[in-house]
Amino acid sequence: MRSLFLVGALIASLSTGVAPCAAADVIRRQQSIRSLPGQLDAVLMVNDNNPELIKEDGILLSTFANGGDASISVDLNGRFDLFSHHVYAGTDDTLDSTLWLALLMAPIGDEDVNLTLIEGSTSLSQATQPGQTAAPFLPLPPLMRETSDVLAAGPGSRVAGDLLKGRQAPELSQRRWTLKPGTPTVVLKLPIPVQGLDPLLNGRNLQLRLHSSAPVALATLAAHGDSHQAPDDKEWIDLLNSGELSGKEHSPTPRGSKGKIIYSRVSGVQIGSRWQARITDPGSETLSIQNAPVSWPISSLERGSLGTGQVQTAELQALYPQTAWAAHGNYGVEYDLTLPLQNRGSAAQTLSLALESPLKTDQVSDALQFRSSLSGPVMFRGPVEVAGLDDTDGSPYGRQTVHLVLRQGQEGPSLGQVTLKPGEAREVQIRLIYPADATPPQVLTVRPVKQS
Repeated sequence: MRSLFLVGALIASLSTGVAPCAAADVIRRQQSIRSLPGQLDAVLMVNDNNPELIKEDGILLSTFANGGDASISVDLNGRFDLFSHHVYAGTDDTLDSTLWLALLMAPIGDEDVNLTLIEGSTSLSQATQPGQTAAPFLPLPPLMRETSDVLAAGPGSRVAGDLLKGRQAPELSQRRWTLKPGTPTVVLKLPIPVQGLDPLLNGRNLQLRLHSSAPVALATLAAHGDSHQAPDDKEWIDLLNSGELSGKEHSPTPRGSKGKIIYSRVSGVQIGSRWQARITDPGSETLSIQNAPVSWPISSLERGSLGTGQVQTAELQALYPQTAWAAHGNYGVEYDLTLPLQNRGSAAQTLSLALESPLKTDQVSDALQFRSSLSGPVMFRGPVEVAGLDDTDGSPYGRQTVHLVLRQGQEGPSLGQVTLKPGEAREVQIRLIYPADATPPQVLTVRPVKQS
């Protein structure tokens, strides 16, 4: 379990590219690769992911103005999001310990502020007590269609699925708070327990979509409790006032440097939480199916634009020194995409839609590269919501959620297909929240189905 969690995470944050593979193992698929239309919105997202592995108590991220070096200067007002993803590893002398995470907030001005949780969820990687929301890293197949049961592989996958489906973890029962000036309010306290686990390793993912009636300051903190009890509110406030910053990890390669790149992990406030677009041919209001196969990057990043030159990574409005200088991977970002397909030809044609994980590259090419063997690391594990697609017999799927597990260089399984008669048109929709524990980039592909 430890290797699944930490090694996969380190690939996502530190790797420069794909693992070495023999030339005979590479499949070259000739096709078009286009930049994804649209752009990120301007909603601020607090991105709390450095350190990933928390080793000591302290402030993880703070926008409180009096925090000195333990604080970054950003005012959060109106709509904003929080993405938080951390791991805790116990030791031989802390076999039954629990690390607690807390979210503290306060008005920046002298008036009360109303805080509302619009949507949100949280998940551990492993539960140690009944009632805890958790999603172990189960070895799921490449594609599973969700029914009434929740499908997830890891806490990032679980939380992304909850947000797509409108579910909320029971740990987030409170939806509204009145923040009083003067003393910070402890909005949330959530445990990362390791008691009974082998190895002593657990993680928690938390994503919140929030609204405040006026500007607020926010802080996330980590601390050990006493006999499995969380620190009380006064202890959290004292820790915030102490200015004690939990140590950061993985310093990044400076922006613009040549050679190997270390992306590092994010600790800051990014600009953008949602990417919405209609995917059409250039200069057209529709997407001609005669152009398939064609792919668009999802979560493309520096050194990983798949030849398009498009870096979708959210820029940071503020960040801590020696942490990632952009939100590489766009973890927690929602992609809401519509494809207005049209058959402009003279014969019926069938297409399928897929999310795929080609070999990472930045080189301009007329092809994507995949692997014939799928023994490499998992690059994407998470849910995708689709609408407008059919089964192979032509029966409509309706709007449904599909859980994917894609390995390095994997051509993605079909999410469904569409058959269009000459002149016929149909809109297909796909929505995903880029999950923690994934490794970018992926592509959304429209490809022709060979007729028997």
